[in-house]
This record gives sequence, C-alpha cells and structure tokens, in this order.
Amino acid sequence: MLTLYDFLPSGNGYKVRLLLSQLGIAYRLVELEIFQGATHTPQFLARNPIGRIPTVEFEDGRHLAESGAILWYFAEGTDFMPQDRLERAQTLQWMFFEQYSHEPYIAVVRAWKHVVGGKLTPLQEMELPERTRRGYQALDVMEGHLARHTFFVGERYGLADIALYAYTHVAHEGEFDLTRYPAIRAWMARVAQQPRHIPITERPA
Repeated sequence: MLTLYDFLPSGNGYKVRLLLSQLGIAYRLVELEIFQGATHTPQFLARNPIGRIPTVEFEDGRHLAESGAILWYFAEGTDFMPQDRLERAQTLQWMFFEQYSHEPYIAVVRAWKHVVGGKLTPLQEMELPERTRRGYQALDVMEGHLARHTFFVGERYGLADIALYAYTHVAHEGEFDLTRYPAIRAWMARVAQQPRHIPITERPA
C-alpha cells in the first residue's frame, strides 16, 4: 500500500490527503512530529534528504517529495489536471504562486500563531508585520481572480484550487481576516462541497 509521511496540521500535507481522498486512493498514514525532529532522523532522511513532509513511499520502495510534485503525479490522467496545454501551464502558474507568494506568508504566520502555540521568537516578532502584509497581498490577488472566476483554472475544480485552498481555508488561524474577501469565501464554500472532501486533520479510514 502507498505510505504517506505527514503531519496532520500541515497544509502542504493536506493538499495530498485531499487529492488522494477525492481520487479514492487508499494509503497508510505515518504521522511525524515535525517540531520534535522526526523528519531529521537518519531513517527519514534516507527517504527524503530534505527532511520535510509530505513524502510519499510507493509500494516498490521509491519516494516522492514536495507537495506540488506529489499532486502532479497523482492527478495526471484524471479530471483534476486539465487536458488543455495552456490550462495545465496556468495550473502550474497558480501552484508556483502558492508556494512562492502565498505559503511563505500565510502558512508561516499560521504556524507561528497557531500550530506551535503563538510564542514568537524576537526574530519572528520582527518578521511578522511584513509576512502578514505579504499574506494579505496574496489574498488580494486571489480575490481579484475569484471575483471573475468560479475556480482558478478553466472554470472547474482542479489542482490549483487544492493547492490554494489548503492554507487559505485555515488562514484565520494566523489571524488573517477573511471577512473582507467575499469571493474567496464563496470559492472556499464551493471547494468544501466537492465530492469526498475531507477536513484538514481527518485521518484516512
């Protein structure tokens, strides 16, 4: 059986769990305490030298890391990946946006304020205003797009939506105010209504 090494509060891991659920792919979940060094043991580093989750282990012993790469692998040949060449590139565009302009701000602020208990280091206190500002900047971009579109690519639910939903729907845990983003909130409701949707901390059956 497929094995997923993950940390349940992680949005990056949730992307993979959500897609696997919606594709009906069974897997074994191995939960790791990432803040206690579990991804930096020799055993885990042999699976993923970068020492991060999510990491997938296939039945033949091979591994795949990085949430976007894992999503791309499992979505290929399914309705979650567009067939149109431009729409596939637009999907990657939004996935790159999520990792470069969204996750480093919204996910990091959420981790500081919620996942690890809200006690910030002096450096984090110094960085917090700028990371918060850039998180809102990413939300502004999303709101502008979703004010004109039902989903991010091709007017249908797909990988770009999964990638951006993961940390956006829990942005309030980082004290981001989503009440000022009606298009984002309507889009999140549409995503939550998709078949086989699961909450972020739900374990596989």
